[in-house]
Amino acid sequence: LHPTVTSALRGYAAQRDELCPLPRSGAFFLSTRGATLDRSQVDKTLRQITTAMGVRTTTVHPRAHDLRHSFAVHTLIGWMRADVSVDEHIAVLSTYLGHVSPAGPYWYLSAVPELMELAAERLQLPAWVW
Repeated sequence: LHPTVTSALRGYAAQRDELCPLPRSGAFFLSTRGATLDRSQVDKTLRQITTAMGVRTTTVHPRAHDLRHSFAVHTLIGWMRADVSVDEHIAVLSTYLGHVSPAGPYWYLSAVPELMELAAERLQLPAWVW
């Protein structure tokens, strides 16, 4: 994550811990009652933020899952372009995304054409294979 994001998350965590020293949930992001966030409230807040940013339009409706998917894909693309061993790092991405199994993020490799191309290049497969 970008240093500005980690700084903001540290700030949130400090304020959260000060306001709610005994949370009812072990989740990172908490409601004002110290409980797990309500999905409908998260969706409502995301709609408000993306509308204010001008990202949400009459035809574009970003969802939290879209942001998660984009993060996973960009992370994998970055690793592959930097010649990072995906196998050695996939468990970290899987944990970060909340997947039950480290194999969870592997489907992105076949679901996204750019990742499929990078994987094929890494394996030195001819284009007709993929």
